[in-house]
Amino acid sequence: MNKKSNKLTIQLDKPVRKVFAFTINAKNTPLWIDSIVKEETSEWPVKVGSVYKNQNKAGQWSEYTVTALKENVIFELLSKDKNYHVRYTYRAINAETCELEYFEWVDRGELEEPFTLNTLKKLKSAMGVNRKRLDG
Repeated sequence: MNKKSNKLTIQLDKPVRKVFAFTINAKNTPLWIDSIVKEETSEWPVKVGSVYKNQNKAGQWSEYTVTALKENVIFELLSKDKNYHVRYTYRAINAETCELEYFEWVDRGELEEPFTLNTLKKLKSAMGVNRKRLDG
């Protein structure tokens, strides 16, 4: 199925601030995105203009610039070639639950490897595992 955009939404039983913090932390990315083995940022804390670099299983590096960032609300990246965009939108449902919308799109061509709901389910799982590790 070829497409230019992909939008997925998932509900997580975690406070919005924890989901936001987990997803913007480059060290966590390989825990839930199977195609990425390593990710790093140009600075911490990240801000608009910060650069994320990630390495895939084939050893190739990709670079993305933060184009929008509002704590616990939005996190948006643009690829170095300015064709691929990804936006994470966070919405608190209550104090302990939030919704994450993942939206990716390209200006030219088609998405090469669109995210699937399984990727977001892996985020749920990674956050659960991470939580237990933090709690001891």
